[in-house]
Amino acid sequence: MILPFYKYHGSGNDFVIIDNRRRKFKFEGFLKQAVIAGICHRQYGIGADGMIILQPERNADFRMEYYNADGKEGSLCGNGSRSIVAFAHQTGIIKETKTTFKAVDGLHKAVITDISKNKYEVSVQLNDVAAPKTLNPGEFFIDTGSPHLIIFNEHLWKIDVIEAGREIRNSPPWKVDGINVNFVKILDKQTIAVRTYERGVERETLSCGTGATAAAISAWMYNNNKSITHYRINTNGGGLDVSFDAPTETKRAFTNVWLHGPAQLVFEGSIKL
Repeated sequence: MILPFYKYHGSGNDFVIIDNRRRKFKFEGFLKQAVIAGICHRQYGIGADGMIILQPERNADFRMEYYNADGKEGSLCGNGSRSIVAFAHQTGIIKETKTTFKAVDGLHKAVITDISKNKYEVSVQLNDVAAPKTLNPGEFFIDTGSPHLIIFNEHLWKIDVIEAGREIRNSPPWKVDGINVNFVKILDKQTIAVRTYERGVERETLSCGTGATAAAISAWMYNNNKSITHYRINTNGGGLDVSFDAPTETKRAFTNVWLHGPAQLVFEGSIKL
């Protein structure tokens, strides 16, 4: 079987994208997991943090089916969402700069704000987010479509993220389902730096969209200045922006949550399976 693919990245978070509107990709069960893991392998495959299959969807422009690099179906991927929106526009699947797509956690809106050659600027709206749970001082648990542990640390660049992240991810109570571990440093009142160990990839990635969102909302909780609801997030793969409406006395969740950043085609090709 010859499988055409497209390689995209969103702030260094890279993905293999498969257009499956004609439903040619039909692997199931363990075989499907093994094939996807092989495709994502950086030495023996194309190499990626994850794989996205674009599927037809009656109630939206398309459906995003996301798999981690280990071949297992994942939860919401923020940078992957932005990348597949860029792909859908670049290949003519969507004609406008606004779209609605379905992911594992429901429908999402997205807006393309700029196009320059192969590079897109894409904003994706996430679902409402419940307030982070404080586990320890400077440590929060939050679910932004994917579960995240946020740890504020002033010595961000000295941390061995792979070693520290793997130890936390495989410790109780996170071992069974896994957890994404984000180490965060506050740079100023509206800017933070984030490094993320991602479950399913099992290493540090250059950026993580839902992790950046989780870090921004946790920074709102951690900071004294509650008027800041737009954060710039610096990652090893580039910059991201997160904005939201903060909770009120009558509304406990974070609403109108948007993740914004670049998404770009790297190359396209085909692989023999």
